[in-house]
Amino acid sequence: MGVGPGDPELLTVAAVRALAAAAVVAYPVARPGDGGMAATIAAPWIAPHQERLPLLFPMTAEAEPRRAAWREAADRLAAAVAAGRSVVLLCEGDVSLFATSSYVLLALRRFHPHCPVRLIPGISAVAAAAAAGAWPLALQQEGLLIRPTPEEPALLEALLDRAAAECVVVALLKLGQRWAWVRPLLERRGLLEEALFARRVGWPDQEVAPAAAVAAGEMPYFSLLLIRQGWPGVLP
Repeated sequence: MGVGPGDPELLTVAAVRALAAAAVVAYPVARPGDGGMAATIAAPWIAPHQERLPLLFPMTAEAEPRRAAWREAADRLAAAVAAGRSVVLLCEGDVSLFATSSYVLLALRRFHPHCPVRLIPGISAVAAAAAAGAWPLALQQEGLLIRPTPEEPALLEALLDRAAAECVVVALLKLGQRWAWVRPLLERRGLLEEALFARRVGWPDQEVAPAAAVAAGEMPYFSLLLIRQGWPGVLP
């Protein structure tokens, strides 16, 4: 179940209803004892009588610990469902876009194929940032590319070249420390004025501003950039 990027008011009606009907509320955590960002977002809608089920997903690049975490999460969720309990798994943003829940879904399909599953989409940070900045995300025949920020300037240069040639708007996620070199790169290409910077969308310390107004430097992991390199020919 997607809970959106940060603001509890951005949960959908379907998400709130599913949460209210759940006996068990599961959510991802990076370390034992953590509260979990998804659970923090959904906190106003979680009742005291509902069981909380934190699921540990370690932040590591190694494959085996991640596979083990996905399998354990699927096993625990399937066991709760088999016991006749209604379960929701909270997911920050949308359930299908760079989401931990997607890996859990694949693990459920592989190891518990008969476990019933229903996905409830959520508002993504990309959509929420565009709305907060009154920024048209895609128009007419434009495409939209959503991807993590490349690790190297040359990769971003090539990406922007392809996007410009194909009339594609680019949404770069997980900007973080890369903003230190991404900003001057965009400035050289004359793209700062048409780009929108956003960090911590939906949280109390949200910042949404034209990229030109944001100084170069390290940014939080949950920051993103929307880049437009042109406009359609027919506009108001």
